[in-house]
Amino acid sequence: MRVVVAVAGLALIAWGARGIAAHVDAAAWAVWFAGAAVLHDAVLVPVVLVVGAATGRLPGPWRRATRTALVVGGAVTVVAAPLVLGYGRRADEPSRLPLPYDRNLAVVLAVVVLLCAAGPVAGSVTGFAGKVVARRDAARRGRRR
Repeated sequence: MRVVVAVAGLALIAWGARGIAAHVDAAAWAVWFAGAAVLHDAVLVPVVLVVGAATGRLPGPWRRATRTALVVGGAVTVVAAPLVLGYGRRADEPSRLPLPYDRNLAVVLAVVVLLCAAGPVAGSVTGFAGKVVARRDAARRGRRR
């Protein structure tokens, strides 16, 4: 099965490389690709590591909720960024990007934060999270409650 998946992956890579060679300016693509690698390694990875370390100090349920909100919010923001920044918008064609994408992104991010915060809030109100943590800690010590 691994061989089949590897062959399929290599075929897709070859198809993509052929498309890049046939339809894209190679120099511009190489600059974009190198810039993406530098941006990832020099900016994104350090930010993720610092935020991960900072959220590591939060209590368990809040740590998970915060990290989930950050991952989902980051993915949504990356997808929405071209729309929010207006790439492709033209003054002579107002129907191309007609919506208030910045407001819509803010609404989606607010919903993500509220949904992620709902779990720890509900757990602290009902006491459920504390019971789960106590049971897990007892199991790690080798005894049941």
